[in-house]
Amino acid sequence: MTTNNTSRRTLTQRPATPFSGNESGFTMLELIVVMMIIGVLAAMAIPAFTHHLKVAREAVLREDLHVMRQAIDSYTVDKQKAPQSLDELVTSGYLKTMPMDPMTHRTDTWTGDRSDQYQNVDETATGINDVHSGAQQLSTDGSLYTTW
Repeated sequence: MTTNNTSRRTLTQRPATPFSGNESGFTMLELIVVMMIIGVLAAMAIPAFTHHLKVAREAVLREDLHVMRQAIDSYTVDKQKAPQSLDELVTSGYLKTMPMDPMTHRTDTWTGDRSDQYQNVDETATGINDVHSGAQQLSTDGSLYTTW
């Protein structure tokens, strides 16, 4: 019966305090190794993330240019003259708002190309027949965004 009392006492003893020498934890070396692994993984992931972000912005730029060029064409067919400014597309209702250039993050950097030739025989004034981004950076394919 004495063995039962002894075993009961060991089960009912108080747990060790957090600052007692019986606790095991991470050493400083283990923490440094873990931080170095996290740093290496981050160093590999950040360039891939920024590349994919740039590719996504280029896709948005292509779509915005396509929509704006369609609006210019629709305006030209409907009004029998090319728009004199890109803002005219918004005021006439061909675009709801001027889209933000995903490369410059501004709406006022779009550049409209003016035609030296008339789009139609009935036209009496030249106007904008194409639009480009105002960003002076290189794309992922090596061309300037201003040439898109």
